[in-house]
Amino acid sequence: MLLQGKKAIITGGTRGIGFSVAEVFLKNGASVALFGSRQETVDKALAQLKSENPAWQVIGMAPDLTDYAALDAAFSEVENRFGRIDILVNNAGISAREPLYEYTPEAFQRIMDLNVTAVFNGCRAAAIRMKAQGGGSIINTSSMVSLYGQPSGVGYPTSKFAVNGMTRSLARELGRDNIRVNAVAPGVTRTDMVANLPEEIVRRVCAPIPLGRMAEPEEVANVFLFLASDMASYVTGEILSVDGAAQT
Repeated sequence: MLLQGKKAIITGGTRGIGFSVAEVFLKNGASVALFGSRQETVDKALAQLKSENPAWQVIGMAPDLTDYAALDAAFSEVENRFGRIDILVNNAGISAREPLYEYTPEAFQRIMDLNVTAVFNGCRAAAIRMKAQGGGSIINTSSMVSLYGQPSGVGYPTSKFAVNGMTRSLARELGRDNIRVNAVAPGVTRTDMVANLPEEIVRRVCAPIPLGRMAEPEEVANVFLFLASDMASYVTGEILSVDGAAQT
């Protein structure tokens, strides 16, 4: 029970890696607030978690992460319900793979809004509260493409490079307030989207990975658990790769 009594917010927590992070946090004693893009998906995720364990303390809502006032109000609601906010996981994000010649400025801005501005908004709203209570842990979701780039869809790796810079800079700025800031950079992970790929494509994707397979969401979630827990009490400013040593 590495997070016994801790209170956490997870954005993008209704499916994929975010949902697995919520599960592992709840299993380890945390109370969790899930933020999703739509209330319907939030309600579905809450129902699934409650069916696993009715005793878990989990709530959910769907604020606009790109609107600071709306996000700050949601943080206040969680704070009122839970009493404090110890952990923030900035996991919400979108991706795209259009080549530059077809990439519109509007599409690029959409990715930057959710993948960068929303992360800044979450960090600020959380840090203000964490400073007042004596500390906390912020974990941002990056990506292996923030380290290696990708052959098309420049907005996504650009946004994750920005997340890395924000993570390392805020770790230096907020350390004096006992707030740790880290990021997890997953590689190819067996989310719903990947699970529906043809087996031939899966084999091709896994070929460059020395471990010979993609990650399971729970394996990535366990890294978030480590960084959120007191086991990582002297770890801050890290971009922790979870990609099976892939370098593609």
